[in-house]
Amino acid sequence: MKKVVTFGEIMLRLAPQGFLRFSQANNFDVIYGGGESNVAVSLANYGVPVDFVTRLPDNDIGKCAMMEMRKRGVGVDKIVWGGERLGIYFLETGAVSRGSKVVYDRAHSAISEIESGMIDWDEVFDGVEWFHWTGITPAISQGAADVCLEAVKTASAKGITISTDLNYRAKLWKYCSDAHREAVMTELTSYCDVVLGNEEDAEMHFGIKPEGISVQTEGHNVKAEAFLSVCQQMMKKFPRAKKVITTLRGSISASYNTWAGVLYDGNKMYETRQYQITDIVDRVGGGDSFMGGLIYGLLKYPEDDQNALDFAVAASCLKHTIKGDANLVTVDEVEKLMGGDASGRVAR
Repeated sequence: MKKVVTFGEIMLRLAPQGFLRFSQANNFDVIYGGGESNVAVSLANYGVPVDFVTRLPDNDIGKCAMMEMRKRGVGVDKIVWGGERLGIYFLETGAVSRGSKVVYDRAHSAISEIESGMIDWDEVFDGVEWFHWTGITPAISQGAADVCLEAVKTASAKGITISTDLNYRAKLWKYCSDAHREAVMTELTSYCDVVLGNEEDAEMHFGIKPEGISVQTEGHNVKAEAFLSVCQQMMKKFPRAKKVITTLRGSISASYNTWAGVLYDGNKMYETRQYQITDIVDRVGGGDSFMGGLIYGLLKYPEDDQNALDFAVAASCLKHTIKGDANLVTVDEVEKLMGGDASGRVAR
């Protein structure tokens, strides 16, 4: 496989141990993660050559984030250095009826102050087959949005496949109006060949809603067919898109979710089995692990969208059993679950 590039922010994650609330914590577990870096780690685990591009502060914490990527087999030589700090997010892990909570401390992070021209995208994309970004990156700052636009324009000109996870984040997008946000995301997404997003992403970014159903009231009983209209509307708005994908998460409680996915190629809707994730260890990064599995699947099985989708859902199902942002599973482990073995037996 040729190389994949992802671009975005990696942050320092600080979380109370176990299921403690912030007010109970005397110490915090340290993890590094972010939407695009998590995708890069998944791909590296599957043996795909991948570079992660970001801007990091030239200090010990920035170097720790870089070393975490390098440790996982992700290329880091295209990272640019500058700025004063690494963004932080605090995670309080929920359980049963109490949902998880995130508090951001990422203002004035190194990547939020990135500017056009700081990254040589021609060099970054040399020998690259696929480029991935998420809706989190342009939400950070106008500068990050501008650099992301540079990236998709350069990748498009070079004939590189471009994917996005729309990833709407209500606590971000503080620098602009709703109308400006929609304009930014519309322009960026117009360059994409593969678009991943759930019903909230489509509605909040583009005003696109499922027809004839309320996802909020249907809960975990939502059927894949309900999203056909979303996929069709997305393809009409973004004619370059060859595939529109959504994950189907049913949140029965913070500890128990159902998980599935659908893919629409303009003609046919592909659907996966539904997994019952009854004892979630860590759901942060679940969508990123799906995207990493999907990119791998579409590269590995270019003529088999069903197999690619099944791989993505199984991979992300396994992610819910792993502490931290990134999915640390192998192809063999994913294929074992795809084959129906969910026994969790000890491998001796």
